[in-house]
Amino acid sequence: MNLNVGVADMKVSNDPEAVLATYSLGSCIGIAIYDAAARVGGLLHYMLPESSLDPEKAKKNPCMFADTGIPALFKAAYKLGAKKQRIKVVIVGGSQILDQKGFFNIGRRNETAVRKMFHRNNVIIDYTDVGGVVNRTIKMAVNNGDVWLKVSGKGEKKI
Repeated sequence: MNLNVGVADMKVSNDPEAVLATYSLGSCIGIAIYDAAARVGGLLHYMLPESSLDPEKAKKNPCMFADTGIPALFKAAYKLGAKKQRIKVVIVGGSQILDQKGFFNIGRRNETAVRKMFHRNNVIIDYTDVGGVVNRTIKMAVNNGDVWLKVSGKGEKKI
């Protein structure tokens, strides 16, 4: 059963039949988390680094921003039995797709936001594929935590 995660969205599951997927990550960041002991997986697709850019939108949809979406992702996983110290983390995205000259640097700012938040909270990142000028798709099987990454022009690989 595919659970598609849209832009500014997240899904968390302990259903062994579930496959979490998000598509076409450009400057957005996709964060996949998995706790093998609890068999809980989660996937967040956030657009922007800081909710202070639009506090009203952040209240309506915390998944739009790194600083509100990331805590929501972890809290939802904890409710299903995940433990912070066991969680494996994969981060993808942060490209400069529409901003190849780097004028706004949304991709880089999105990556910096997650790295700072994880550093402050002692969360280890197990795998990253960020930056460049490519779109990425990420999928995770909840039954075993397998993650597949598809990078435009490079095909799909298991990571």
